[in-house]
Amino acid sequence: MEAFVKHTGLVYPLNRTNIDTDQIIPKQFLKRIERQGFGKFLFYNWRYDDDGNLRDDFSLNYPEYEGASILIAGENFGCGSSREHAPWAIQDYGFRVVIAPSFADIFYSNCFKNGILPVPLSGEEVQQIIEHAEKETYHLIVDLKSQKVYDENGWSASFEVSEYHKNMLLNGWDEISVTLNYEDAISAFEASRD
Repeated sequence: MEAFVKHTGLVYPLNRTNIDTDQIIPKQFLKRIERQGFGKFLFYNWRYDDDGNLRDDFSLNYPEYEGASILIAGENFGCGSSREHAPWAIQDYGFRVVIAPSFADIFYSNCFKNGILPVPLSGEEVQQIIEHAEKETYHLIVDLKSQKVYDENGWSASFEVSEYHKNMLLNGWDEISVTLNYEDAISAFEASRD
């Protein structure tokens, strides 16, 4: 997994609340077994019409958001089922950061497992960012070490993240990598059991 230390990116504002995992990646795409290739199905029912053509009334399809890597949305992001495909789709599309006032617990945890930094900010801070990003091209810098989000005009906000999750992202570790950090101790324990 790619380490996450600091990220600068274009912000895509999705000014909606209670975005569930079926809206993030609809159930008909869950048959795939590999982790790659889900990005094209992200927000599928909002991005595409019934014939599979891109809709011109959904903002992620607008050219000004092409290449966005920071997604910001309303509270309770990632609610619904626990499907890991949701962060797979978000990551495969190109988003490295998701900012919201609150996240569903399982989705929040799955983000870290897949190299995405979920950033909880206050509702007021989220609305400030959304308003900027809806009016103009807006970039943010997200610094995991200092746990700050800021722009080039002096606006900033702090966020909380557990030391465990912070270390996972800073080092580019998934849960298997964390376990392998104890490989010597595990081997010594196994040898003592013979």
